[in-house]
Amino acid sequence: MPAALYFTDSDEANRLIASEPLALLIGFAIDQQVTVQQAFSGPLRLRQRIGTLDAASIAAMDPEGLENAFRERPAIHRFPRAMARRVQELCAVVADEYGGQAERIWTEATDAADLRKRIGELPGFGAMKITGFGSVLALHFGVEAAHELVPEHPCLGKINSPEDLAEYQAAKRAHKAALRAQTEAPAL
Repeated sequence: MPAALYFTDSDEANRLIASEPLALLIGFAIDQQVTVQQAFSGPLRLRQRIGTLDAASIAAMDPEGLENAFRERPAIHRFPRAMARRVQELCAVVADEYGGQAERIWTEATDAADLRKRIGELPGFGAMKITGFGSVLALHFGVEAAHELVPEHPCLGKINSPEDLAEYQAAKRAHKAALRAQTEAPAL
């Protein structure tokens, strides 16, 4: 297990997402329409605001209370209601199906197909998050079943330093710009 994952500007947040499986899952769940740094700082902010990152406790929280924790400034996410609901749904799955132990999602996976299925069943985890999360599991945590999920393109699993994160974000921006250019180009 790595001592830290360099997805934020906060050493404490980087250590938390490396050491606490639910924190890593929450970071991935809310990694949408915000920077990587903001998404993966979210689990630390959430723990500071509600006092825990226990899946059963979060699943049982009053939804409005959880939303308020997401809204508190600085907001955990630009869409606090939707992301609070997603995190609560994610925690319910972890609590109900994995006994509150998020790591069971990957430690009990029998192979890559099973791991892909397990991750894909989590709220907010589509194809891109499956490969992104799989790349982190394979390249940082040595999860054998995850190696088939590692994409060829730049991904979070290939980040080993703050410099790698900057390069990843630049590559991601360039890729998105190229896709926009393709869709905006007039058809011949």
